[in-house]
Amino acid sequence: MGAVTAAGLGADALWNAARTGNSAVREVDLPGRENARVNIAAAIGGSTDEAIAEYTNATTDRFAAMTLLATEEAFGQAGLTQRSLEERCGIVLGTGAGGAVSTDRNARAFYVKDVDAEPMSVPKVMPNAAASLISMKHGITGPALTISTACASSAQAIGLGFEMVRSGALDRVVVGGSEAMLTPAVFRAWEMLHVLTPTASRPFSTRRDGMVLGEGAAIFVLEAADSATARGAESLAILAGYGTSSDARDMLRPDAEGAARAMRLALQSANLPPAAIDYINAHGTGTVYNDLAEARALRMVFGEQTQTMPVSSTKPIHGHCIGAAGAIELIVTVSALHAQIVPPTINWLGADPKCPLDPVPNESRPVGMEAALCNSFAFGGINASLVVRRDQR
Repeated sequence: MGAVTAAGLGADALWNAARTGNSAVREVDLPGRENARVNIAAAIGGSTDEAIAEYTNATTDRFAAMTLLATEEAFGQAGLTQRSLEERCGIVLGTGAGGAVSTDRNARAFYVKDVDAEPMSVPKVMPNAAASLISMKHGITGPALTISTACASSAQAIGLGFEMVRSGALDRVVVGGSEAMLTPAVFRAWEMLHVLTPTASRPFSTRRDGMVLGEGAAIFVLEAADSATARGAESLAILAGYGTSSDARDMLRPDAEGAARAMRLALQSANLPPAAIDYINAHGTGTVYNDLAEARALRMVFGEQTQTMPVSSTKPIHGHCIGAAGAIELIVTVSALHAQIVPPTINWLGADPKCPLDPVPNESRPVGMEAALCNSFAFGGINASLVVRRDQR
C-alpha cells in the first residue's frame, strides 16, 4: 500500500500521525477566502507538495499526480515486476471531483483574466485520468476503471477490485483513490452546505459541529493469495469482505438502515459474525446527523457490543478526503491490525448519549485484533464497508 496525505509522504507517515493523534489540519490560504468563516483543512504542504509537483505536468492534474506517487510506494512494497503488470492485472480507482484544481484554474483564467484554457485541460480533469496514467506508465493492459460515488468512491473501487480478483477474472488489481479539491470554489461550495467546522472535527463527541476537508491519495495492490504466494510476496493483510448499499431515500441526509445493510453484507462476504470484529474505523465525519446515523447503524448490526468495541474516526487527523477517504482509512485500519493499536478519535470533548460508542477518545489504545471493519458513507445515500483480517498463513 502507498499513501500521500497531509500527514506526509507514505503509508508510515499516515499511520504515525493516526496512531499518535497528530493532526495535519491547519489554516489554509486560498485566494478570495480571506474573510471566510472556515479557513482550516488538512492541506498537503512542504516536501510532500514538492514531490507531487514532480509528477504534475501539462497532462497531469494534482489528483492524478498524487495517485502516481502513491502507486510507486505500493508497487515497491509489493515487489511487482513488469511481467506482473499485464493482462491479468487491472486498475480500479475512485475520485469524487477528478481534476478540480485544473478546472478551477482554467475557469479563473477564462472568466477573470480572459485568457484561453490550457490545451490539455480536458484530459487533465477527466476522473479516469489517474487510472489511465497508471495504465500507460506501467503497461497494465487489463481493465482500467474509475468509480465516482462521492465519499464512498475509493471504498467501492477497492470492493469492486476485490470482487474481480475473488471471481478469478484477475490475478491482481491496483485499487484506491485520490482527491485534490481544496480550491476556492469547491471550498466555498462545501461551506455553503453548512457541514464544515471552523474550529475542529470531533466525531461522536458532544459539541461537534462539522467536518474538515482534506486531500490525498491511497493505493493498494490486491492479489489472489495463490498468486502472491507463487511469487514470494509478503501479505500485509487479507481483504476478506465487501458490502455496499444505497439508501434510496435522501441526497444528503444519511440513513442508518442503509449503512447497516452495507455492514451486514460485508460481514456475510467475509463469512464472519459481528462478534468477530475487534475494531471499526468509522466514517465518523463529525457532523451531527452523520455521526448519529452511523451510531444507530452500528447498534443495529453489533448490538451491545458497540459499548465495548473500539470505534474510532481518524478524519480529524487527515481530514475528510471525500473520494479518497475510504482508501486512506483502510491504510489506517490495516496498519492498526499490524500494530495491534487502535488509533484515537481526537478533539473529543465528552460522550454524546445519542452515540453510545467507545470512540477511543484522544489517546490510542493497545487492543488484540484479528479482524476490523472500515466504513465509508456518501452523499447520494451510497454506503460501502470493507472487512480486513490478519494474515496468519
